[in-house]
Amino acid sequence: MKRYDFIISYDISDPKRLKKIGKLVEKNALRIQYSLYIFYDATHEEVAALIEKICKLYHEEQDDLRVYKIKNYGLHFGCALDLSNPYDILE
Repeated sequence: MKRYDFIISYDISDPKRLKKIGKLVEKNALRIQYSLYIFYDATHEEVAALIEKICKLYHEEQDDLRVYKIKNYGLHFGCALDLSNPYDILE
């Protein structure tokens, strides 16, 4: 079973839902910013299970949820961070 890193971000309009979803995501992923997380070394099934839990609280018309799979363990926009050693910047 292949494992990947995923970026999860959301914009939740209701403060109560925002707090509940934040706690839920934080159980599985590392918070990068307020509504931005990285889910390390996860399978598609693990991410799907988390998304299913989020969707029980999520309001499609009012909220926004984004999940991005990171390929080859790094993002490349001219330079990137090595996620296994975040203090080294790659060029």
